[in-house]
Amino acid sequence: MNPSSNDSLARLAAVIESRKPAAGGDPEKSYVARLLHKGPDAFLKKVGEEATEVVMAAKDLAHGPVDAAASRAALVGEVADLWFHTMIALAHFGLSPADVVAELERREGLSGLEEKALRKAQAREAGQT
Repeated sequence: MNPSSNDSLARLAAVIESRKPAAGGDPEKSYVARLLHKGPDAFLKKVGEEATEVVMAAKDLAHGPVDAAASRAALVGEVADLWFHTMIALAHFGLSPADVVAELERREGLSGLEEKALRKAQAREAGQT
């Protein structure tokens, strides 16, 4: 992720923070404030919907669309929607995109299989204590 991407996510996260009810976000004037005001069920439902739309857009692209450019744009748009709604969830729980980036950086250089095995071992350890 280049620095400007990180800056864009940080700016969006700041806007989401400003829409929290505790920061004076008005559910009558802001979609984000409305979702946060309704609580986790509302924004988590949107995360699920957007994740499904990402899968559908990717499947459309994978099956050789007539208009590949439009299908690629649709996939990017759906992923943007998913990221946006997951950022609302992160904000609600006191987290930020920086926390996700830090986790991705922590995983950098690990094979996916090694990382998964490490998480399983940690889960087993946590269950035994």
